[in-house]
Amino acid sequence: MGRTLNQESTDLNIFRDLKSMLACYQAFGIENFPVNLEAFKSQLPDRDLMLEELRKDIGECTRCKLSKQRTNIVFGEGSSSSKIMFIGEAPGREEDIQSRPFVGEAGVLLTRLIEKMGLKRSDVYIGNIVKCRPPENREPEDDEISTCISFIDRQIEIIRPEVIITLGRIALQSLMKNPALKITTVRGKFFDYKSIPVMPTFHPAYLLRNPGDKWKTWADAQKALEKIRPEVAK
Repeated sequence: MGRTLNQESTDLNIFRDLKSMLACYQAFGIENFPVNLEAFKSQLPDRDLMLEELRKDIGECTRCKLSKQRTNIVFGEGSSSSKIMFIGEAPGREEDIQSRPFVGEAGVLLTRLIEKMGLKRSDVYIGNIVKCRPPENREPEDDEISTCISFIDRQIEIIRPEVIITLGRIALQSLMKNPALKITTVRGKFFDYKSIPVMPTFHPAYLLRNPGDKWKTWADAQKALEKIRPEVAK
């Protein structure tokens, strides 16, 4: 029988725990430990394959009403071993056409932010709370979010980034399951998602309308960078 996604995820978590334990031993000056980490790593499931299996599980989804008007499902893209994961709310018009996240005007702005952080789009992973474009780019509704959110949860579980940056109010509220959160008051403050720090910031579409707030998003991005590369966050 084939391995399930849950079994593969468990193996990844075991490997990370073992790696942390070895780092602790090394910190105490213990250099030799009877575990072949590389041999164990070679037995781990392929995260790219796990994402492919998840995409197959989604299929040509008709689980909610968004399927009736979409052109394409926008699954997500980027490095499966990324330390940073960006999560928006839903695809827009260009994303729906190209079946890629953040490729319109807002996507250009997000790409510039990623590059300013010293990274490339291919270094990070980008996804959305819902995988299909809402009509006229309206906000996704509660039933659409509840139907689709398990897929972004699973993507996070597979990739296991060191930090998540949520883009806009809907992404943060959905991930934290707290509709009372207001992006204007909580951006720049870390939240916790299953032991992964979450940095909320403005959606790039908001910054297109309010360019004066770009510096706030850059400040938020720097805090996120401190979690993975303290030397570049100055």
